[in-house]
Amino acid sequence: MKRMKGGEEDSNSSPSNSPSEACKKVRKQTGEESEAVVASGSLDSDWARLPQELLLHIFQYLPLLDRAYASQVCRRWNQAFHMPELWRCFEFELNQPASSYLKATHPDLIKQIIKRHSNHLQYVSFKVDSSTESAEAACDILSQLVNCSLKTLGLISTARPSFMEVPKSHFISALTVVFVNSKSLSSLKIDDTPVDDPSLKVLVANNSDTLKLLKMSSCPHVSPAGILCVADQCHGLRELALNYHLLSDELLLALSSEKHVHLEHLRIDVVSENPGQHFHTIKKSSWDAMVRHSPKFNLVMYFFLYEDEFGPFFNEEIPVTHLYFGRSVSKEVLGRVGLHCPRLVELVVCANGLRPLDEELIRIAKHCTQLSAIGLGECEVSCSAFVEFVKMCGRRLSQLSIMEEVLIPDHKYSLDEIHWEVSKHLGRVWFPDMMPTWCRFVTSVSRRCLQRSRQLPGCTRKVRAPLA
Repeated sequence: MKRMKGGEEDSNSSPSNSPSEACKKVRKQTGEESEAVVASGSLDSDWARLPQELLLHIFQYLPLLDRAYASQVCRRWNQAFHMPELWRCFEFELNQPASSYLKATHPDLIKQIIKRHSNHLQYVSFKVDSSTESAEAACDILSQLVNCSLKTLGLISTARPSFMEVPKSHFISALTVVFVNSKSLSSLKIDDTPVDDPSLKVLVANNSDTLKLLKMSSCPHVSPAGILCVADQCHGLRELALNYHLLSDELLLALSSEKHVHLEHLRIDVVSENPGQHFHTIKKSSWDAMVRHSPKFNLVMYFFLYEDEFGPFFNEEIPVTHLYFGRSVSKEVLGRVGLHCPRLVELVVCANGLRPLDEELIRIAKHCTQLSAIGLGECEVSCSAFVEFVKMCGRRLSQLSIMEEVLIPDHKYSLDEIHWEVSKHLGRVWFPDMMPTWCRFVTSVSRRCLQRSRQLPGCTRKVRAPLA
């Protein structure tokens, strides 16, 4: 392209500037405008003229107290503070200053919310501390939400289940107000509360078409018939969490009916209140019906049992996908897991004892072909068996959390060598987790005490000395 003298372009060249020159021009104009605004003293007025949509977006990121302070800046910011969109999602934090260091929602602000924004609330949660006063305050607020139409309600106890200390009639009365007035409740989290069967019937009568998520673990006043009523009427239920004593063959068949949508998540907490507690058995045919109806659903099971209470479990095939053992579990039970849990995706074993889990891990790797995450705490596995386990699972092991104290050096691998071999089969760098020094000392002492208790007269089995 020809150019004229003096650096001027000919008539065929583009009159627009290059990108860098355009940026410089914009910066220059912006700087001049900013200087003019400062010179004219109109900077505050420009802040006051921010679009409401932008103010709303900024306010949504502010903590509640800062949001309240910002509302005092000018009239338009105060109007933005009261926009309905800003109050659709809210969390009441109720804590007693004398018993909790957590922040709390100011009482005056709670009164203002109930007076001006209760009809705007849609996604609400209550986070209370361990005091009964905080739980009662939450119930008082619930009783006043007569003009709202909630879609989500969560009752969260940050410490002990304080809602269980509230008089049952007070709690049920407050919860019934929400159930009757909402009409479109889709998510309900009421773990560790005194909810009962009659209140669940009120829930179903007013929200059966919209309820999709229900979490109610540790609700002692609910019977299997009560939860069965929910499953029979709420055909859109996709997520359910409850204790094992509420699980029944009838419930699984109800969730597997043609009218019911495909369940996505089912969480079962198996908790022993007293040593030697007996648990009922769920038929394999009921689990099979569930899998046929919802082949992709996740079955999450948390076990907090004593070793002699696992008799009814894992004797037949069970479609569990995520399995967590919070207390010590025997080699025999883990062996049954390897045989009867083909859909297992994640396994966490907090404790096992002093007998190596070599055969059990190999069996799990062989039969649980979808396993992608495993965590081992107070267990023992030989380094050779662990390497073989990783080799069989391969790179599908996306999460591998093993304490260094779990691994027992043998003739083939030492602790310094095992991470190289495991990393090779995983396709990424891997190291065992390190236990803090104080925790390692406690673990060593507990193991020695357990060894001494097992070294009775006439016992010929040798117990390996704990790792230093």
